[in-house]
Amino acid sequence: MDELQWELLTEIHGRLEADLLKSYLEAHGIDAELIQEAVGRTIYPVTVNGLGLVQVFVPKARAAEARELLETFRQG
Repeated sequence: MDELQWELLTEIHGRLEADLLKSYLEAHGIDAELIQEAVGRTIYPVTVNGLGLVQVFVPKARAAEARELLETFRQG
């Protein structure tokens, strides 16, 4: 079995902020993948009981750099 290539960077409530973080990481050369429960992405997003939770994954090899960028992103 192959080793996992991706690592969970963070979990964010809301797709908009997750999309912004993904764009920010990609602008710095780090690929990112977003995973979200399907019901959370409807026309009327659902955020009850974690359904609006978005997981942000990055390549394991770039995870340390991504964590540093995440801190900068959160500081504004």
